[in-house]
Amino acid sequence: MRIPAMLRRAAARSADGVRRAVARRTLPRDPFFVAMHLDAPLPELPVPTRSRETPGSLLEALLILDAAARDPGVAGLLLRLENAPAGWSGILSLRRALRVLRERGKPVVVHAASLDTASLLLASAASRVFMPETGTLQLLGLRSEGVYLRELLTRIGVRADVVHVGSHKTAGEMFTRDGMSPEQREQQEALLEDLFEAIVDGLAEGRGLAPSDVRARVDRGLYTARAAIEAGLVDACLYADELDRALVELAPAPAAGPRAVSRVEARTYAALRPRASQGPRRHGDADIAYLVAEGTIHRGSGPRGVGAASLAAILDALRETPAVRGVALRIESPGGDALASDLLWRSVERLTREKPVVASLGDVAASGGYYLACAADAIFAEATTLTGSIGVVGGKLDVSELYRRLGVGRDAVERGARAGMLSETRPFSADERSALRSGMSALYASFVDRVARGRHLATDAVLRAAEGRVWSGTRAQQLGLVDSLGGPLEALRELRRRAGLRVGEPGWLRVLPRTTPLAGLRGLLRWLRG
Repeated sequence: MRIPAMLRRAAARSADGVRRAVARRTLPRDPFFVAMHLDAPLPELPVPTRSRETPGSLLEALLILDAAARDPGVAGLLLRLENAPAGWSGILSLRRALRVLRERGKPVVVHAASLDTASLLLASAASRVFMPETGTLQLLGLRSEGVYLRELLTRIGVRADVVHVGSHKTAGEMFTRDGMSPEQREQQEALLEDLFEAIVDGLAEGRGLAPSDVRARVDRGLYTARAAIEAGLVDACLYADELDRALVELAPAPAAGPRAVSRVEARTYAALRPRASQGPRRHGDADIAYLVAEGTIHRGSGPRGVGAASLAAILDALRETPAVRGVALRIESPGGDALASDLLWRSVERLTREKPVVASLGDVAASGGYYLACAADAIFAEATTLTGSIGVVGGKLDVSELYRRLGVGRDAVERGARAGMLSETRPFSADERSALRSGMSALYASFVDRVARGRHLATDAVLRAAEGRVWSGTRAQQLGLVDSLGGPLEALRELRRRAGLRVGEPGWLRVLPRTTPLAGLRGLLRWLRG
């Protein structure tokens, strides 16, 4: 165990030395603009990118923006948008990071050929927003639409037999109904209104408009670039090759030399600057882990979804590693297997006995996803996060009629009154349905108990927030299900505080699951080779 640790420290020191040397030779002496390009949704875990301007993950983008805001060598940010770079929660996290840059006197320039509602919300935090004359703005409002398969299943001879505990646990309705139930419509209306309010407030604040004016502009829909300028949603028409003039006008004047502005690609800047600011890693420096749990929760292992075996092993290893002072648990999951969720809850709960755990909720952290989060010491969510869904649903498909139509015969012999309970050739009997509901009610009671204990809430308070209801982050905070509104950066700051790390004290971030301990050094060497 000592040899890998020594190698990691040696590799980190070597990488830091190379970064500092290359930075001195490569980064401009006068303040420069960091150039970032966002053309697709940013993943939660790092992936290779073809462009030095494109971050490999949402966290990497946020860390670059955070470092640039604190770096006196950075004059501002040039952000090129092609598509919405994240879901709604990621948009709010990125938007807040852009606002911090502006608050510290660093202009943010956004250029986009076209914008939709989500990318406009992000762009509205910028100092200037530019589009070419032929650009378009699709500010079309919000629509939430479900797919319902009951009639289709009936036509092919399939019937869904679904049991749910919780009046608003509606996940099975797509198989049993032709449209929204009153309960589903009620919560979808509330979620859509909360999201729309967040969008309206963000655009109003960013573009200096009254909320009522923003709502009126949404209702007028599709805009050409010129119409968007007249509506106060975009600043001017510029092609990408004309951006240098805008940067020169916004950047601080250099101490000497010609009036020009240099650009440094975002990933180049990340490789050379942010880690070097922490200094060489010394033995005993604290580690902070950023652990991503993304996808449907299941009992297995492997890279697909949230495997209980795989994630529990990582959680247990973090608990037993003295160098790790705390864990940020990033959750992007709609839930899944109830038993797997409880096993992972146990691993998180055991981890909190040894070191602080702060949960950061993404676009969706509901049902089993929230089950994991409620064991953490603190929970952060964005206003638009979908969370809660404290309830249980289960069932099966009865395909006996489909078999009959296809001419497929099925027959069986049984021992035990409930031996055929899981068979797809018949529906549940009354006795089986009662047994299933009893077991699901026990799971529901455990879920409520876990939330009450983890959130320090009375059981009655949890029950009022439960029944399978899905809440926005804003309403979840009001109900006590979430501590604060914020994203990964805010969760990491809170984690450092709980771990007892002083402001400016070196702390190394482990992003998990990871590839190899030397991946960072190899990434830098790839950059040097061009």
